[in-house]
Formats: sequence, structure tokens, C-alpha cells
Amino acid sequence: MPITENLIRALPKTDLHVHLDGSLRLSSLIEMAEQRGVSLPSNTPEGMTELVFKERYDSLADYLKGFFYTGAVLRDSEALERAAYELMMDNIEEGVRYVEVRFAPQLHIGDSLDMLDVCLAVNRGLKRATDEVNRSDPVRSDGEPPFTYGMILCAMRMFTEEFSPYFSRMIQVHSESPPKQIFGLASLELVRAAVRIRDEYGLPIVGFDLAGQENGYPAIDHVEAYRYAHEHFLKKTVHAGEAYGPESIFQAITALHADRIGHGYHLFSPWLIENRAVSDRGTYVRELSEYIADRRITIEVCITSNLQTNPNIRVAGNHAMQEMLNRRLSVTLCTDNRLVSNTTVTREIMLAADTFGLDPELLKNIIIYGFKRSFYPGTYMEKRNYVRKIIDYYEQIEAEHLGEERAEA
Repeated sequence: MPITENLIRALPKTDLHVHLDGSLRLSSLIEMAEQRGVSLPSNTPEGMTELVFKERYDSLADYLKGFFYTGAVLRDSEALERAAYELMMDNIEEGVRYVEVRFAPQLHIGDSLDMLDVCLAVNRGLKRATDEVNRSDPVRSDGEPPFTYGMILCAMRMFTEEFSPYFSRMIQVHSESPPKQIFGLASLELVRAAVRIRDEYGLPIVGFDLAGQENGYPAIDHVEAYRYAHEHFLKKTVHAGEAYGPESIFQAITALHADRIGHGYHLFSPWLIENRAVSDRGTYVRELSEYIADRRITIEVCITSNLQTNPNIRVAGNHAMQEMLNRRLSVTLCTDNRLVSNTTVTREIMLAADTFGLDPELLKNIIIYGFKRSFYPGTYMEKRNYVRKIIDYYEQIEAEHLGEERAEA
């Protein structure tokens, strides 16, 4: 059975790594900026695509510049709710049944918003979208699995006063402390709020993440926050191996107890190992990848994003996903940022299928891994039942497409 775009759009899918502030609709960004007096380099989609949201970027730092504009408009409840609603609807439109939307509340806190306000606004948007579509007859009659979501709160590896009013105040209050200590304190404050909001308000906060500039800002600075998450049964993912080497991934899965790894692109880059105590870099990489494979630590692969932030990759065929597949790692395909990378889940899966020659069996394994390794907001048995429904529905869609091909033949 050939893997076509129509088939992929019809299949149930996940996106476990998608940033809210990197996934606005471009038209909405322009409209919200005009309403809020935020100056953009251009007031047209074509101009913004040429000047900001480019096809290729010089580096991760260049890639992150677009977030200055998206972050500037997401400073009130109405904007956050709208962005969350539209993101969920965009996913639903292409058949993504489960989404884990990640965002950094501390980037959005301002004079009129606190941590709780930010989380409530995002949840309202996500819930409104899922409630609307789940009222349809196929879902209500149990003929299709429902659409659902979780929220992952992101801490920042580093920040400056320009990041947001919250971070500005954080630096001023702790002006006598070294920067890495301030970064760690902000993360600890965030994870404590995440657990409290989850427990007291029942929001589907399913995970904790560490994002931002990787090189020079090690995850170990945030170990106390991750220890708190671990002790309070909040699942954990870490951006690691995106712009730094295997040591970053090792630190994430050992010191931070990461359940999943965001990107993991440089897992197989022994030349990036800087620890002088590592005498055999090849063995280090092999044993690290074996550990990840054995523990089924899923890697959230974002091919287009990696192509844009690592100019040396050049073409998708050079992406480390091929080696991940060769070593039987658990991988799931994600968008990272739908706006900044101009992509969708369907597009990422098609890119992987065309580039790495995925057959139907491998495609199914990768897509189902997304559901199995999700931080599903329910009990273990509820998750098992949901995954079973997804598998049954997946096989139904496969059979329908196979029947259509035979009829056409």
C-alpha cells in the first residue's frame, strides 16, 4: 500500500512537541499585533515570510528571533485563548487526535496575567476546540476515538531582562545571585506552580520541559526543578541534542530523569563530546543510544526544524532519524513550530516517509509510538483503552484506503 498524503491526513496522529508561541496562524499574528500596537517588520504574510519566518535560518539563535514577535502579542488572556483554539483546530483539521501543547507561562506573565491566568486561558482555547469537534456524531457514537490534548509547561535554560516582565523582575530581585542560579530558581518556581495548578484546578498539565539556548546553558542548572517534578509524578521531557552534543542528552536522561527527549538530533555526534574523561567517544555514543533504546525513551523528532537550525544538515536525507531507525529507537514525528517552520504533522510524516522509505508497518509503529509514549492526561487504564481505540481506528483507515486502491485498479 503506497503512503500518500491523503492516507496520512486520514490516519490518527499525534504531535508531542509543538510550541504554542511558534505555531500561531500568520494572519492571526498580524491581526493581533495591529490590535495591540505591536510593531512587525511587515504587515503582510508575504513580507513576514520573507523577513522573519524564512525557509532557512543561519542558526538556532536566528530561528528563535521570530518568537520576539509572537511573544509580544501573547500577553493577554484573549490572545492566548485564541492562539490555543486555532492551534487545536489546525491539528484537528489534519487528523491529529492527540496534541501536547507546550508553552512557557513566564514569557506571557504581565501586569494583567499571572501564572494561573496564562494556564487557564490556554486551556480554555484547547478545550473549546476539542469540545466542538467531539460533539460530532462519529465521536459521540464511539465510532471514532475523540480528539484530546495535554499541556506541557516549559522552563527556559536561560533568559535576559528582555524576555518578559516576569524575567526582568526575576533578575532584579536576585541581582546579587549568579545567572545560572537565577535560571534554576525560575524553573523551580514554574514547576511548583505547575503541580499546584494541576492538582487544585484539574488542568491537564501533563509534563514539564526545558527549552531555549542549549549551548553554554546546561540542564544541570535546573536539576532541582526536575527533582520536584519527579517527586510529584509530573512527566518530563527536555530539549537536548538540538544544538549541542550527546552529553546534553546524557544529562537529560540521568540528572533530570527525562521520559522523552526533544529533538535528540546530535545523539550520534561523537565529535561534539567535550568531556575529557570520555576516552572512547564512539563507545560513549553507542552505549548512550543503547540505553535510550532499551528504556524506550522516545525522541521527539522535528525534521524540518532541525534542517532550519542546523545548516550543515542541508537535506533531510542527512538527518539523524535514519540512524535512529537503524538502531530501533522509539521515535515520534513532531512539528516543533508550525508557523516558524511552516510545517504540519502531515508534512513531517510525508517528509520522513519519502526520505527514509518508510513502509506501512514502520509508519504505523512510529505513529502509534506517539500515542503510547504520550503523557496522556488520565489513568493508565484510560490511556490503554484510548490507545486501543486509536489502533483499531488506524487499521480501519488503512483497510478503507487499501479497498479504494483495489477498486481503482
